[in-house]
Amino acid sequence: MHSINQTVITEFILKGFPASAELQKYLFVPILFIYLLTVIGNILIVVIVVYDPHLHNPMYFFLGNFSSLEVLYVTTLSPKMLAHFLTEKKSICFHCCISQAFFHFFLGATEFCLLASMSFDRYIAICKPLHYSVIMNYRLCLQLALGSWLGGLLTVILQTVLLCQLPFCGPNTINHFYCDVTPLLGLACANTYLLGQMVLVGSVLLLFSTFLLTAISYSFIIFTIMRISSSSGRQKAFSTCVAHLTVVSIQYGTVMFMYVKPNSNSSLEINKAVSVLNTIVTPLLNPFIYTLRNKDVKKALKKMACTKEKMFH
Repeated sequence: MHSINQTVITEFILKGFPASAELQKYLFVPILFIYLLTVIGNILIVVIVVYDPHLHNPMYFFLGNFSSLEVLYVTTLSPKMLAHFLTEKKSICFHCCISQAFFHFFLGATEFCLLASMSFDRYIAICKPLHYSVIMNYRLCLQLALGSWLGGLLTVILQTVLLCQLPFCGPNTINHFYCDVTPLLGLACANTYLLGQMVLVGSVLLLFSTFLLTAISYSFIIFTIMRISSSSGRQKAFSTCVAHLTVVSIQYGTVMFMYVKPNSNSSLEINKAVSVLNTIVTPLLNPFIYTLRNKDVKKALKKMACTKEKMFH
């Protein structure tokens, strides 16, 4: 890949959604509401996990990590998108665009690594319950969490460094509502084939390896649950996996849909709609998915609410 020392392009224009400026202004309030609810909901989960000693176990340790990740992920995209709803010129500075693409890719990759770690935790809890506390000790939980963040970083760091060295001399319009690596490669004034292949291979390897680990874990989990004699026992064992399995299905489903479809104009617009689901709606759903059917979290929330009420009285 050929590169130059000076970048001509100083900003990019995000095309955004195929809607009129007037309609986009009406989208500001609901998207802002969703963003604030997402941040509050996920932060509340982190606070509950830290606050209640009964939740100081591996499952909720990973849930706290996942909720923290979701806050960072949605904050990478939503504030700039909200600002663009109210402005006629939807521009983003060159370095801001590269940073947004990096954090979107990095946090998304970390999310899949963390989901695989959470599936391993559920595998040990259901398939090896007598050894759970010994195997899933604090050291291993910390190693899995740090390994997830490191795995996400290693997946994207080299591609981002090479992306920064590409020359951009026009055009500078990105057909999306946020900066993504693939559209940026299409705007570079250089041969980006090798870097594009690196991004593709890295993404496929990450998705395939984490999906394989998750699938293997749940294969053993389902096999173990089916061997439980009582129906109440099977239901109780499976209930501990429902929330995580729901999130896994949504995450992999939306990502695979975006990358499997052909690269046409119509599919690009469909991808934008699916991206909204993946980057805005899914982080909002996670707090509800993990709390609505979770008696421990609801009990801890009520306990915390009662404590706060007594403090004010």
